[in-house]
Amino acid sequence: MASLTGIFKTEPEPTEDADKLVDLFRNRSELKKEFAALRDEKYQLQDRIKERQGAIERVQQKLGHLEALLLDPEWMHNVVVFYQLKRLATHCENKVARFAEQLKQQREDKIHGKVLATWKAQIDKEAEKVERRIGEHRMRLQLLEDQLQAERHKLTTMGGISKMLHGRSQETAVDEIEASIAEAQGQEQALLLELDGVRNTSPPDHEGLDPAAKRSINFMVLSFAQQLYLDYKEDDLVGLAKEAAEKSVGAVNYGGKTDCDELLEILARRREEVDQVDDFAGILQKRAKLIAKHAVFRNDDDVVPVPGTVATVYDIDRNGVVRQSDANLLGENFFAVAKALSR
Repeated sequence: MASLTGIFKTEPEPTEDADKLVDLFRNRSELKKEFAALRDEKYQLQDRIKERQGAIERVQQKLGHLEALLLDPEWMHNVVVFYQLKRLATHCENKVARFAEQLKQQREDKIHGKVLATWKAQIDKEAEKVERRIGEHRMRLQLLEDQLQAERHKLTTMGGISKMLHGRSQETAVDEIEASIAEAQGQEQALLLELDGVRNTSPPDHEGLDPAAKRSINFMVLSFAQQLYLDYKEDDLVGLAKEAAEKSVGAVNYGGKTDCDELLEILARRREEVDQVDDFAGILQKRAKLIAKHAVFRNDDDVVPVPGTVATVYDIDRNGVVRQSDANLLGENFFAVAKALSR
């Protein structure tokens, strides 16, 4: 029987070797994951290198094309005109974008200023209520302290017989007043904490503009874009600038050297004249009202009008005389105005 027991008894499991085997498989799995991640990163880096190489090649092609144009006597003057017109387009785009951003910031600051003013008035009102309660509480506390002083004085000045007859009740009265004072002091601390909480209340978050405000901003931005359009409409500078912004160098021929020099002179003179005029805020506001009057929106919540409904350009002189012409600045995205509008 003993021999049978020895044959069938359970051998102890090699737990240490099993744990090592589990760790080995776990480490192998983690290494596979890390290898897969590194492989994906390698492919991504290779794709980025290809993209960069493609971009470099395209830039080199453009530089080669530009060099060939500059070496060609018939085209070199056209290149200068092209980039001056492109500069004008960029200048106008930046002006529209800057005007839109400044106007939006002003409206947001104005609205938020009103919200903060209302909030501050409410905080001051609540703080005033708590301060009034603290003042009233301190008056009651002062009365209790005066009463305590009087009762203590009464206790210390009692004669022997009087103290024997009324001393215990007088001591009880003093103890009760002291307890009331301690309770009142605790209440004052609570009121001070409440006042501190009111004064340290966080101001409301900066709220966004509502649809009505965004529409108003967009009308002003469109009005400003129309002003730029009118400023450079003469000699079709605005059309030439838009063309230069949309096409590549060498795609437009402005004529020979004489024609190019004349166009450059006109462009420089016009830019100088436009930069000297800056008092047209009243005209912008009047034009914005005319644009708003005819603007149509697809939905009630839309803030950008249907382009065709704001395709009338209003030329307003200093005397208030209005002349109209057709130009769909929003539809054709003159000066990247569509990007500058609030959404």
